[in-house]
Amino acid sequence: MEKVAFIINPFSAKKNYQPFLNELRKKVQDPLYYISESIQGTDDFIQKQFDNIDIFVAIGGDGTISTVAKNLISTDKILAIFPAGSGNGFSNETKFSKNLDELLGKLTAKKSRKIDTFTVNGRLSINVSGTGFDGKVVKEFEKTDRGFKNYIKVSLKTFFNYKPIKVKFSEEQYQKYNGRYLMLNIANTRQFGNNAYIAPNASKSDGLVDMVLVKKFPLSYSALFAYRMFTKKLKDDDYVTYLPVSEIEFKVNTTNWHLDGEFNKIKSPVHVKVSPASLNILI
Repeated sequence: MEKVAFIINPFSAKKNYQPFLNELRKKVQDPLYYISESIQGTDDFIQKQFDNIDIFVAIGGDGTISTVAKNLISTDKILAIFPAGSGNGFSNETKFSKNLDELLGKLTAKKSRKIDTFTVNGRLSINVSGTGFDGKVVKEFEKTDRGFKNYIKVSLKTFFNYKPIKVKFSEEQYQKYNGRYLMLNIANTRQFGNNAYIAPNASKSDGLVDMVLVKKFPLSYSALFAYRMFTKKLKDDDYVTYLPVSEIEFKVNTTNWHLDGEFNKIKSPVHVKVSPASLNILI
């Protein structure tokens, strides 16, 4: 394990990193690990260790994984994951489990493959990012203790008060989709996390992202929407539109976004661009 570094976010999932660390120390002699206190701290650690390390393991949620990944884009370094977040969308989609023995086996085998990533106005995203309803939900969710129950509570409360966003596309071919939407998502993988599949046909290795446009729907449709989302059956209908794109630009009348589940302020115009096969991930 001398070419592996473990980066732990102690704030993910109610500080459940200590059991992981105890088990790691039992199974790996003198592991190289870093307990992150900030994004800048993580960046500095990776840059300092960059030449000595082949595989960087992110222990945290999608935000932690994204922070580690941005330092590895377009290099031969490999990203690995031990999921410790509240949703774990990206780790679910890349088949990393909360089993340390399984992870150590993968680290020993050291097989990897390249996947796509994308940027929103130059900021990296590896999983699903969006604005509108879910951007607002993430903002409110960050004020809670997290967890799936709090996510559902915040989602319901936000839904009843939320005014749709206005979206206006720059390119002529997309202008027929100008209008008001409950939310707009950009999906590199299929799910937000917690097995909520917003884009069941998205692929992280096709050079495209799925732009998902969801119109505000009546309460009578919400159960069907939720059922389809949790059973991988969402599809184009009166309320949901999918646009597979490699690059797109648009304006939206809000700056509230989430990138991989982390709240961000992003100003219009918004430019989304896919970077094909730009991240090496352990398999």
